[in-house]
Amino acid sequence: MSSNERRRKRRRLHLKKPELLSPAGDMESLRTALLFGADAVYIGGSRYSMRSACANFSPEEIRRAVREAHASRARLYVACNVLPRSDELDDVAAFLGDCAAAGVDAFILSDPGVMAMARRIAPQVERHVSTQTGIVNYAAANTMFEMGASRVVLARELSLHEIAEIRRHTPEGLELEAFVHGAMCISFSGRCLLSNYLAGRDANHGACAQPCRWRYALSEKRRPGLYFPIEEDSRGTYILNARDLCMIAHIPEMAAAGIDSLKIEGRAKSAFYVGVVTNAYRMAIDACAAGPAPFDPRLLDEVSRASHRRFCTGFYFGPVQNGQDSTHSYIRPYDMLASVGENRGGLAVCRVRNAFSAGETVEWLHPGTLGEPVHIRRLYDLDGRELQAAIHPDREALAESDPPIGPGLLRRPAAAEKSFRE
Repeated sequence: MSSNERRRKRRRLHLKKPELLSPAGDMESLRTALLFGADAVYIGGSRYSMRSACANFSPEEIRRAVREAHASRARLYVACNVLPRSDELDDVAAFLGDCAAAGVDAFILSDPGVMAMARRIAPQVERHVSTQTGIVNYAAANTMFEMGASRVVLARELSLHEIAEIRRHTPEGLELEAFVHGAMCISFSGRCLLSNYLAGRDANHGACAQPCRWRYALSEKRRPGLYFPIEEDSRGTYILNARDLCMIAHIPEMAAAGIDSLKIEGRAKSAFYVGVVTNAYRMAIDACAAGPAPFDPRLLDEVSRASHRRFCTGFYFGPVQNGQDSTHSYIRPYDMLASVGENRGGLAVCRVRNAFSAGETVEWLHPGTLGEPVHIRRLYDLDGRELQAAIHPDREALAESDPPIGPGLLRRPAAAEKSFRE
């Protein structure tokens, strides 16, 4: 066996279990991702992140996030992947310095000037090249490696065959990261100006108004108030609206292509989404690492319980098939009732999201499971007064249940499958 073959064999063995990288837009989502088994979590600060719509993390919260991630033996990456203007560079430098002092494990960067700045200010912090950079070939990937990047987040437009080709022509020291699940942008690698033109909000500064999700129709100057669908659909047309990516049934193929890290999209999504999707992909990755086995279709059912548009496999198997979604709405088949913390002497501490009652049977999702029914026998407030129902969002209630429950999420099927704007 040649040295190159031995190297490829070691790489294939290593890639049987790629990193699971989960999103977090706030501390609750971060803790949920860690609970459900993320190997690493990526967040954004209150500035210079491509998701300004979510809560994001203050400097103190970044320090706390680092501590909690490391206590869970996970890594924490901070996105600084906007395209800053010249008058912002001093502030970007200060932000990078603060994150480095907090102990973050990596920066996610797209601007080459900011990459050079990060290398100078914080040489101990890994530099990951954002998907915004649009890496689609091994020459670009190798150039980023020479500039000091330890990882490139590949463009979403690549097929698995193309990714394998990049892997064959890049050094082992350069990691490859690719998206495995979540919303997709209609523009190449997220470089879009629609929001700037139509809403005055800069998509490349994290303020995208998502005009690709709007409903469009044709109008004619002499017929004011009349709108004509571009396709034969009474609801209008959504020619720019992409489906969600879902590759949970194809983890072995992604690992075989040489992908080191599987990234879930969703920093603007809820903690419920983060928990459900992270848990399902944790189970899928662990099953892949255990050896060849048929895919468990229950895992696809499980990720479908979180808010989503209709799924597709993106560009991974060639040109997108049925990649357009015919609606602007998300599908939400389940409601999150509460996040569950510790169990105190048989009473589970539940932070309420949606109302639930004593006497009700709901579903408890906890790490490594696909959910199990639990009967809520009694509910109490924190002062020990019995409640008929827990109805106040963001307040805590104590639940006595059969069986007893611990850290995880409570959920139930929605009374009717809901569609909503997000």
